Amino acid sequence: MTHHTRCWLSLFLVAFATLALRSAYSAELPWTDARQLVLVITPDWDASQGTLQAFSKHDGTWKSHAAAVPVTVGRSGAAWGVGLHAATSDGPVKKEGDGRSPAGVFRIGEAFGYPAFVRTALEYKGMTESDYCIDVSGSPLYNQIVDARVVGQPAVQGSTEPMRRDLHVNGDQRYKIGFVIEHNAHGTRDAGSCIFAHLWKQPGEPTSGCTAMEESVMSNLLGWLRADQRPVFVLLPQAEYVRLKGEWQLP
Repeated sequence: MTHHTRCWLSLFLVAFATLALRSAYSAELPWTDARQLVLVITPDWDASQGTLQAFSKHDGTWKSHAAAVPVTVGRSGAAWGVGLHAATSDGPVKKEGDGRSPAGVFRIGEAFGYPAFVRTALEYKGMTESDYCIDVSGSPLYNQIVDARVVGQPAVQGSTEPMRRDLHVNGDQRYKIGFVIEHNAHGTRDAGSCIFAHLWKQPGEPTSGCTAMEESVMSNLLGWLRADQRPVFVLLPQAEYVRLKGEWQLP
């Protein structure tokens, strides 16, 4: 083998190894199939306000879909949730009733709301007076949206999350339209439940652990999101976003 050939072979092997390493690294991220991403950044772990921006992936690169807009999160800030990302001990951890929004990467689940129909390419379910999200940690239905007519009225006793808040909570419009953020999808006890993106009661008012926004922002998101694009929701404090942006291949 000539020196020239050996050089080319060495270059080829280095390039192949680099490509294989990148492919293996990409395969480790469960959200590499996502083509839509909703990114929420807060100033720090204890902040109850932040910004939201939507991105689409084109030719392997995230491109901004719309300008950043203000949102509110949990009244106590954020904490690591249970999602697609690996568990970490750096920072607070989400617990039931802590008033924190889950941080990390999560699939976007079904859309929901008060109308029978909403313009969206997500799976959509119109809520009824008997629909509840179960936030009772000891329940076998923990972190599930259920219909009391199906599971029985005793099964929803103690839940503080009627999905028709307009009918149960003095005309409350916060769940008029929204979507499920799939935090703690397997219902780990006391890890937090019923995490949604929904409307805010008024600008700047924090939530119990969800992400809230203006109605026009939510309408635009629902009209843009598509289930076949495998959309994900990412929430991170600014310092964590800077630290993880490259590793998590975020925009």
